[in-house]
Amino acid sequence: MNHNASMPAPPRRARRIVLLGLAILGMGSAVFIVRGPLMMSAPMCMAGRWHGCFDTFNGVVLMTLVALPLALLVVWALARRRRAAGVTSAWRMSLAEVGMVHGTAPFIWMTMMPGGGAGTVPARVSLVPLRDLVTMGPLGIVGNLLVFAALGFFAPMRFAALASVPRILVLGAGCSVLVETAQYVLRLDRVSSVDDVLVNAAGSVLAAMASRRWWRTTAQAPSDQPRPALAPAG
Repeated sequence: MNHNASMPAPPRRARRIVLLGLAILGMGSAVFIVRGPLMMSAPMCMAGRWHGCFDTFNGVVLMTLVALPLALLVVWALARRRRAAGVTSAWRMSLAEVGMVHGTAPFIWMTMMPGGGAGTVPARVSLVPLRDLVTMGPLGIVGNLLVFAALGFFAPMRFAALASVPRILVLGAGCSVLVETAQYVLRLDRVSSVDDVLVNAAGSVLAAMASRRWWRTTAQAPSDQPRPALAPAG
């Protein structure tokens, strides 16, 4: 039997409130820890200057956090429109769509930032697996794991065709290959490494497994269409 279906509404609501509170607390703690580096870019970002804001990691992270309320507003608007049209799982679908974009675009932006020798130094590529992994360091590994984490977390919740760990692995690896290829072609003074592809794909898979509870129900009962209206009796 389904444990969630048998659970009374008040305990389920209380559990959701607790999980939401823990998520907000965790996000607030993370912001508190990195507040120093983020505030270094705040003057440039608030002044609308490109240099010192959108061309730095700190600036991109800061603007991502600033845009979070707007992203939540878009989720609310999409969910409200879908619920009015009778679409089931309106909130989950809307959150997945906005989450994929808001959680992936900033990391793609940071990954595509040119280095100091962009356009002048030759393009570099490393095709030997695990050779560059030892030089990434903990921060580099965590950063690569997060590049497509939002995509892996939300994509199977939104698209039933992607509700599979192997498919998410292929999706994460394919997107990473495109990014590494773009770095090589544009000569951004970055090393296009097979290890980046491996770690990025692993991050998408780990995130997909974390959301498996929700996207498994999506695969079982996709609900992208409005509910049909009931015919009047008689």
